[in-house]
Amino acid sequence: MYRLVCVHCGAEYPPDAIVYNCEKCGHLLAVKYDLDKITITRKELNQRPISVWRYKEFLPVRIEPVTLQEGGTPLYHLKKIGEELGLPNLYAKHEGMNPSGSFKDRGMTLGVSMAKQLGKNIVACASTGNTSASMAVYAAKAGMPSVVLLPAGHVALGKVAQALMHGAKVISIRGNFDRALEMVHELCVSHGIYLLNSINPYRLEGQKTIGFEAVDQLGCVPDRIVLPVGNAGNISAVYKGLCEWRDVGFIDTLPMMTAIQAEGAMPVVNAIKGNLPEVVVEQNPETVASAIRIGAPVNAEKALRAIHETKGTAESVTDAEILAMQRDLARYEGIGVEPASAASVAGIRKLAEQGMLDPREKIVCVVTGHLLKDPETVIKQCAPPIEIDPTIEALLSVL
Repeated sequence: MYRLVCVHCGAEYPPDAIVYNCEKCGHLLAVKYDLDKITITRKELNQRPISVWRYKEFLPVRIEPVTLQEGGTPLYHLKKIGEELGLPNLYAKHEGMNPSGSFKDRGMTLGVSMAKQLGKNIVACASTGNTSASMAVYAAKAGMPSVVLLPAGHVALGKVAQALMHGAKVISIRGNFDRALEMVHELCVSHGIYLLNSINPYRLEGQKTIGFEAVDQLGCVPDRIVLPVGNAGNISAVYKGLCEWRDVGFIDTLPMMTAIQAEGAMPVVNAIKGNLPEVVVEQNPETVASAIRIGAPVNAEKALRAIHETKGTAESVTDAEILAMQRDLARYEGIGVEPASAASVAGIRKLAEQGMLDPREKIVCVVTGHLLKDPETVIKQCAPPIEIDPTIEALLSVL
């Protein structure tokens, strides 16, 4: 029903192969299905509860999955921010409402289930935070040991706390995320541990369900889907999934895939704006949005293809613009997200102000993680609680 295929040279590998890069050319792999053998109808699909596993026919897991009821996240109509920007059809899909508080749960239910299906007993990842938290949660559910490598001093405490509480072996390295990924990749290949970064093609299969749900919740294909981009797995996955739906006849158009990065970590934006065939690695990425503080996105090749083939675009936003949108989402729409999540809507604000958007567009911004993932950044932005004497007069005086 499916196999692994190199996205560059087309070399194929069997589904039980433990391989993360093409052995012929070194490029990434993707899961390719025999779509003509998928017999589920749209009507049958619509009768199931909305979740990652609603779409099981488009996923590679053939065993009972390791699940915590992930997916089915809300799609919110951003009425106030949309009115400000002249975009009446602006929406946010809040992936922070997943079990561990981020979109990574979609990938980890797949990744840990595939580890089990392939007979692997230990899982590992490098992380800027959310991946480690999610992997630890799902590994705990599966009864598997998990190993996490983090860049020391560059991960929000809320995410580290999750990994620790759920029993992961957490190791901080004196280096950035890109070096942590190199190390964990080497560890997994040499010691038979199952790697669960987005270089693993099976993990991205879960993340593509964001696009499926957005279409089902909106009732149509949005004109544009906007995602914060770090390692570029999410934008690649959503595009892949919607291509599959187009090919089986569930939809007949694709949204413009739009990537938003922080100014201090924008290799994909530079490649799109410079019309470059590949990204140029940023050696010292820096941004307050720690989840997208990545200078060498491993899924860049897939992401560039997604943007080009849908006539999408890429834009960067400053840390100030990210934090301003984080506050606006909370105070105008009641939606609490971590900084990286706010980047997608901040990018839409910037594109709207530049006159780059059609006001009639139906736009879905993916906001990727919950506010409480990074409470330190929140506290730094907000005034402290007001302390008063315990009298009604003192209370009224500050009100």
